[in-house]
Amino acid sequence: MNLKTPTTTPTPAPAFASFQGVEVLGQSILSIVNGMELAQARALRILAENGIAPLEAKSWYPMPALLKSFSLVFEKIGPSTVRTIGRKIPENAQFPPDIDTLEKVLRAVDPTYRMNHRGKGHIGGYHFEPVDKRNAKMRCDNPYPCDLDYGLLEAISDRFRPKDSLWVRIEHDPKSCRRRGDTACVYTVSW
Repeated sequence: MNLKTPTTTPTPAPAFASFQGVEVLGQSILSIVNGMELAQARALRILAENGIAPLEAKSWYPMPALLKSFSLVFEKIGPSTVRTIGRKIPENAQFPPDIDTLEKVLRAVDPTYRMNHRGKGHIGGYHFEPVDKRNAKMRCDNPYPCDLDYGLLEAISDRFRPKDSLWVRIEHDPKSCRRRGDTACVYTVSW
């Protein structure tokens, strides 16, 4: 897989207050802990410092607390850890039997995201846009760091890479980046 990432710059602080009333399922938050294999105690401490404790898979937690936790992981540990966390999100996920191609799984990311978030207000999402038979775009306007989305798209592409493709290329469109304060990141996916 070929992956081009933008230059690492400090991530702007998201407007955590704008997500008051939105909650995230604990199972999704466990990906933070799983993504920090060598520093799980640190991950649990960061989550606990932000009110996410005890962490239970079937419980719901405030999105602002999770966003603050991601901001601290990015700041204290770095973007590569955030990307690793993104890779862990689909690692143990069960997909319906009809999700058997890269295009189908890319289309399924947004409904899956919505199943793991609830509440009032705009939470953004993952928007699949087909370009042609072997190219698509994913526009991510969710509040999570773009490194998380890179990892997520990487893991999905690894797991669902078409048998007739040697690789899946994911490129970040430099014209738009949430790290710079834009509303969305756009990724080109080619296979």
